[in-house]
Amino acid sequence: MPLLAAAAVAAGAALQSATGFGFSVVAAPLVFAALGPEEAVGLLIALGTLVNVLTLATERRRPDPVARECAVILACALPGAVAGVAVLRALDAVALQVAVSVGVVATVVARRLAAGRRMPGWVAVPAGVIAGGLTTSTTTAGPPVIVYLLGRALEPARVRDTLTVVFLGLSAVGVIALWVTGTRDAVPDATLVAILVPVVVAGHLAGRPLFARLARSGKYEPVLTAALLVAVVAGLATALV
Repeated sequence: MPLLAAAAVAAGAALQSATGFGFSVVAAPLVFAALGPEEAVGLLIALGTLVNVLTLATERRRPDPVARECAVILACALPGAVAGVAVLRALDAVALQVAVSVGVVATVVARRLAAGRRMPGWVAVPAGVIAGGLTTSTTTAGPPVIVYLLGRALEPARVRDTLTVVFLGLSAVGVIALWVTGTRDAVPDATLVAILVPVVVAGHLAGRPLFARLARSGKYEPVLTAALLVAVVAGLATALV
């Protein structure tokens, strides 16, 4: 299981590098299975932060996120993150994995229903609250934010950059919420982090060239949807096994 979890971390890093999303939804099911829920959350927040820093700081370009969207989502995420800690403590690892999968299914359905419609700006508020709760309960905060941003008719590059900035902010929000609530078991093992850092870097470098191809081909959104569906299958399979 540890080797499978490391492979999932690499695959998640590559997907997030290519699309701005996917690290936790791919890595979380197997990492939750390999570790306790609280330590898994802490580890995924730490590694996810590294993925996002690599995206913003190592691509020799100026990121172009939508500042307003980032500010609103992150402001609304803090109360959600505190609530997410309560969920983390109340549910066991299997229940959390099932919850992740159900949430992703709901996201895919919501996205399909909203196809072709422009998402109103106020939807950033519930998206932020839900993303905050998912950050500290399952670390899979991406789906509600993706549904919202794709409904704002943004260019793929701006979606990717906005997601990256939001995820960095959510990592900080998650750490604050875990610290305030005294969730000390979420502190990841330093040796494990050190082992997985090069895995994350390798995955990021592998996924980086794919983004330009996706943006040019018009397949950016379909790939995001496919990533969500893969996360569902992985999460349910891990939970049932």
